[in-house]
Parts: sequence; structure tokens; C-alpha cells
Amino acid sequence: MLSLVVLISGGGSNLRALLDAASDAEFPARILAVGADRDAEGLAHAEEFGIPTFTVPYTSFGSRDEWGEALLEQIRVWDADVVVLSGLMRLLPASVVSALSPNLINTHPAYLPEFPGAHAVRDAIAAGATESGASIIVVDNGVDTGSIIVQERVPVAPGDTEHSLHERIKPVERRLLVQTVLDIANGLDLRTI
Repeated sequence: MLSLVVLISGGGSNLRALLDAASDAEFPARILAVGADRDAEGLAHAEEFGIPTFTVPYTSFGSRDEWGEALLEQIRVWDADVVVLSGLMRLLPASVVSALSPNLINTHPAYLPEFPGAHAVRDAIAAGATESGASIIVVDNGVDTGSIIVQERVPVAPGDTEHSLHERIKPVERRLLVQTVLDIANGLDLRTI
């Protein structure tokens, strides 16, 4: 059984998809804990499913490295097989990436390497793109530059706003994340990506 720790910053819609999938006894992965860098709304999803949560507030530390050390300490308590960044809106320090890689994956609402960074959907709209997408990657020390595990295109409709496009990307992102976790549980070796 594959074990996961999931890290979030916001509402946790991708987390919810994983929790729903993992609630099926046939799904070969379990979420051990959910962590956040702030008091995130999405922690309520974990609590609803009886999953332990932890918060390591970024603002409580003097530097990103100090925050990363505290976060890594919390992650290590759970001894998970894979750590999923599911809407965590902080760059992890290199020391954290090195400690967890390659078993550290991230969701991204764009067809990478197009539109990396925190504002991918807004950037796609601003660029007049006709397509965007969703990607699941192995995290490295760049900004959304890790090896791509899976991705899928999502068309940009005429008149799309950042919100409307993001709402169409989210279901694709959720589906790809659940499938990626299933693939890892069934033997996909992240070291070969």
C-alpha cells in the first residue's frame, strides 16, 4: 500500500479528489497526513476523513530555509512513500527537495513547460493562448521545471476568464493526480521519469 503526505495552501480540491479515491478499499494508496503552510481551508477535507493534519506557518520563520527544515521534520514523522504538493504555493528549499526527491510530485494548472509559476492560468489568458492544460511533475529545484509524469491539454474557449479556464482545468488536474498516484502504487518508478 502506497503511503502519502499531501501538502496544501488553499481549498484543497485536488486533495479532496485523492481523499475520495483513497476512501475506496480497492485503491492502493492511503493518505497518512495533510500539511499546510498556513491555516488552509482544505485541511477541513482531511479532518472530515479522519486524516491527521499539521500546519507549519511560513510566516513563523525567519527564512525559507528555516521553514523548510521545520516542514521536513513534520513530513518525516509520517515516513510516507510519496509527498504530494497539491496546491502548496511555496517553493520548497533545495534541502527539502533533495531529502524527498524523486518521491515528491506536484500538480500544475498548465501544459508545462508552458506557463510555469504561481499564475499559470492568468498567464495563459494574458498571452492569448488557445490551449492550456494540466501537468503532474516530479519536483526539482526549479520553478515547475521537473520531469513531467503526465499532462493533458485543455482548450481555452473564446471569452474565457482566468476563473472559467481554471474551473475547466481543475477536473483534469484531479483526474491526472489520482491516476498518477495509482500508477505509482502499481509500480511506476519516479526515478525513471
